[in-house]
Amino acid sequence: MKSLQIDISDANKLPENARQLLNFAGELKVFAFEAEMGAGKTTFIKALCKALGSKDNFSSPTYSIVNEYLTPTKKLYHFDLYRLKSAEELLDIGFEEYVDSKRYCFIEWPELALSFLPKPYLSIIINVKENNRYLSAQIIE
Repeated sequence: MKSLQIDISDANKLPENARQLLNFAGELKVFAFEAEMGAGKTTFIKALCKALGSKDNFSSPTYSIVNEYLTPTKKLYHFDLYRLKSAEELLDIGFEEYVDSKRYCFIEWPELALSFLPKPYLSIIINVKENNRYLSAQIIE
């Protein structure tokens, strides 16, 4: 089972950390982020979007559920599923079409969505220990 661990504590190294994760992911486009509130999911996803060439203004899609960002060659999708209460709500927003689109999908709070994710996908956990942040990534097949 392929896995990767990165210390993402230094904000100045986030662009490098994002490229490292993208290299590890290879052709995978669906990234499921699990972490406690305030652990840095949105901040890291912003670094991923920038590494992929987007210059858009980034924000958490807490209320819109999904934000779309553009790069010179493609669209990226950023989901925040925190407020969703059921799989039906997920399907109502067209979630399956997004994750099957072959475009990057970065998903915060993915618990409701796990059974809808196409395999393989990247499972990412961010842990905070004594003000340091550590990212663990694993390919789920």
